[in-house]
Order: sequence, then C-alpha cells, then structure tokens
Amino acid sequence: MADLNELSAQEIGRRLRLARENAGIRQDEAAQVIDTSRPTLVSIEKGTRRVRIQELQKLAHHYGVSVNALLRREAVHTDLIPRFRKMKETEDHHAAEAVQLLNDLVKAEVELENILGIERRRNYPPERGVNTGNVIELAEQHAQELRDWLGLGSGPVADLFTLIELDLGIRLYQRRLSSGSRVAGLFTYDSEIGACILLNANHPLERREQSAVHELGHFYGTRRSPEVLEEDERFQSREERYAHAFGRSFISPRRSFEMSFRQLTAGADKLTRRHVILLAHQYHISREACIRRLEELSLVKKGTWDWFEMNGGIKDKDAKMVLGEAALRPDPAKEEANQPLSHRMSLMAYEVWNRDLMSEGQLAELLKMGRIELRELLDQMAQGESNSDDLLKLNS
Repeated sequence: MADLNELSAQEIGRRLRLARENAGIRQDEAAQVIDTSRPTLVSIEKGTRRVRIQELQKLAHHYGVSVNALLRREAVHTDLIPRFRKMKETEDHHAAEAVQLLNDLVKAEVELENILGIERRRNYPPERGVNTGNVIELAEQHAQELRDWLGLGSGPVADLFTLIELDLGIRLYQRRLSSGSRVAGLFTYDSEIGACILLNANHPLERREQSAVHELGHFYGTRRSPEVLEEDERFQSREERYAHAFGRSFISPRRSFEMSFRQLTAGADKLTRRHVILLAHQYHISREACIRRLEELSLVKKGTWDWFEMNGGIKDKDAKMVLGEAALRPDPAKEEANQPLSHRMSLMAYEVWNRDLMSEGQLAELLKMGRIELRELLDQMAQGESNSDDLLKLNS
C-alpha cells in the first residue's frame, strides 16, 4: 500500500470522489461523516485540501472500501459507473447490476495486469462516427471496412469472440447476470483502459454473438458513448440503429450471404426450413436472424419469419434432424461462466498470490470473493504446480 503522502492530494481526492459516487453517497452526507462542511469535502475531492488519515479511514469505511484499496499504487480507479448513471436517467436495477459487475471485472483485471507488469495489446481501428448520411447504408459500409481492415474477406466469421478479444484487443467478459435480467450486453470505452464488453452468459451462444457484434458496432462507430443493450430492445436512436445494422452486416455480409443463399436454394421454388437451418448454421447466427437478414436484403418477402412462427416455427429438433450432432455447437464460455472467476483472471490471481504480491485478503477484496472461496480456488490451482524443473520455464 502506498503511504498517504506518496500520492498527490489531487489523486487521492479523485479516488475518494469516485468511491463516493460508486457508493451512491451525496457530498453533504459524506461531509457529515468527517464532521466537516460540504465545501470542505469538495476541496478534499478537488485536491485543494489534503485529506487527513483519520478522515480517510472514516470515508473509506462509509463508502464500503478499504484504505488499502484507495491507496494501493496499482489500484485502478475508473468512473464507469458514474458515466453509465449519467446516461440512464431512470435507474434500472438490472442495468445497475450489470454496470457494477463490468466495473468490478475491469478494475480487477487491470490491477492484476498492473501488478504483474502485463501490457495489454490493442489493435484499434479509428472511430468512424455516424453523424451524417443514411445510417443503415453507413453501417453496411463500415462493417465491410472493418472486415477488410481485419483481413476477414467476405465469408462467415468462425470465432467472433476470439476476433474481438485477441485480434482487436477489446476486453471481453462473459458472466452470468441475475436470472430475470433483460440486459444482453454492455459496452464502454476509456482512453486508458480501452474498450470493454460484458455479455450476459445466461443467453444462448447465438444470442451472445449477436450482442457482441452489436457492441462491436458501437466500438467502431461511437465508442465514446457507454451503452446498455437490453433483450428485445427497440432501436430508436441513430446510434442504436447503426449498431444493430452494423452487427447484421458484419456477421452476414451482403455479397457472400446472398451468394450462399442462392447456392442453397438453386433449383428450389420456395424457402424451406432446411434452407434456413443450413444458412444460419453456415454463418453462426440464429434462424430468426438469418430470415430477418434475408428479408432486409429482399431475398425473401417481408413477413417470412412471422409466417414460420405462426406455422410451428423452426425448432432445435428440426436443426438436429438436418445437421445431426453438428447442430450442437460447443460453448466453452458458458461453462467458464459457471466458475467464480474466468480462467485468465484465476491464473493472474494465482500468480500474484504465489509471488506474495498481494495478500489473500487483498485479493479477496479485489475479486469480490469470500476468503474461503478464494482459498479453495488457490489450493486447487496449487495442486500439481510444485514442479521446479527449469525445462518448464517460459521464454521471456
């Protein structure tokens, strides 16, 4: 932990302000905690008056954080939650839960990286902007631009999550939210931390891929605006319509999607469930997304999806009949979401603990875990890791 005097008054004040805002506490209430006036608290948060150690201890306790977390050199103090709150005038507890989770994941990951000296690679294209022109045409154009920039060509994207996380360097988290949550995904961008996406791991794989590519649209077009995507959301704003259209265009690009459709339906005089199942499987999208895209490109008549819905739908058993076992796509991220931490976060936490860079208590606080649960995880990871053979040392 850093000494109180090692950090500037401005930096401590900034950290105190973010901790207070994250706890949802007003300035006048916080001022009462340390028996002072609101203007004095404002001075402390601006750094024009240095906080005293007794005041720091009282404020930290009231904000629900430790003094150590406030003063640690590698600690990450972001304003993700306040920025989301400013965007959402009407507080929704499911959105608040998701925003808090994203904030906690980002802080923990970045702090562990800082402690271990890990530099995260970014490969960001320039932000394009969506202020002028037809927003749907713009999204189609931008989606193809990004595909070209990534060297994807025009075919289906085999592994969208790896592309987002490794090829672009976006922080991608897939964790379970409350069972009743309608939140499908979140996107935010910070110049220091980078772009971050959280996906609701309760949703099926194809639904999460659609959410991810929607958030990718925000990243490419309007990355400086935080966004919460809800299930079955109606896209009213220009930015939302852009992101929605971008997602469809990126994952099922017009030219190759139309060519694949015409190959599959060659010689046929009507669309069948089999056509839809095969085309959706080829592009890793849902059957509904597949037909909606065909309608959008005028390759089938408007209302086709509604017709299928009213006539028995296109069920999983239909897909199983056409595709066999291939209908069941592996979903390792969903399995990983059942664990208390992602594999990467677990590995970094173990390394930090094993090298005595953080205590068990500090790690538990950072990772929002109970001490017993963390101890069980560390013990499990320590099993069989005592091999000291030099052959296993990693090259630097």
